Amino acid sequence: MLEVQDLAVNYRGVVAVENISFSLAPGQIVGIIGPNGAGKSSLIKAILGLIPVQQGRVTFRSRALSRQLAQVAYIPQRAQIDWDYPITVQNVAMMARIRHTGLFRAPSRQSKVIVQNALERVGMWELRHRQIGELSGGQQQRVFLAQALAQEAELFLFDEPFVGVDKKTEAMIFEVFDQLKTEGKILLVVGHELREASREYDRFLLINKKLIANGSRSEVITPENLQQAYGDNVIFLTRNSDL
Repeated sequence: MLEVQDLAVNYRGVVAVENISFSLAPGQIVGIIGPNGAGKSSLIKAILGLIPVQQGRVTFRSRALSRQLAQVAYIPQRAQIDWDYPITVQNVAMMARIRHTGLFRAPSRQSKVIVQNALERVGMWELRHRQIGELSGGQQQRVFLAQALAQEAELFLFDEPFVGVDKKTEAMIFEVFDQLKTEGKILLVVGHELREASREYDRFLLINKKLIANGSRSEVITPENLQQAYGDNVIFLTRNSDL
């Protein structure tokens, strides 16, 4: 189980995340939703230890997550990735195996098989020699999903994975998510828009600096909760979403 307790992040006096607590059990797809600037990405980064926290602790299977990062696969926002870096699809996926083979050692036969299986799983094996920057947005996201799969992690964190992808890729990503859920993995997914809060998710965390609601779709996606999270924008959002 992943447990987040009283997590708080403060950027030079500005509150980004305020005393958020929740726990997630294996075999769940959990969506983090909320308005722009709500602290969704900051929450993910704080969980991973990528940014300093003001207070709080994060544990996985009753041990500090910071001591188990090999069990965590993380796909950041597209804007944080250098798409001009000269690297092939296959090598991007192979980066997930560095912890297993070492930084300066050639990949093992087992790692090569794992990477091939991961790329085949997302339909990108045939493009393995292509430069990552030559791909479409949807193809690029598939490659990074393959990288996460090749890591053989137990906990998967995705920051806005559906931005800039086509419907086919979106459906494929959810298919992989469902497979990982069946395997007993924990998936924590930051959403970009309310319409992404589909029935594919088991639970939602609705936040705006602080945790507003935590639970099933019917428990979280309510007029009262959305009003508290989105304020005056809630009428426009609910009229233009598929919730």
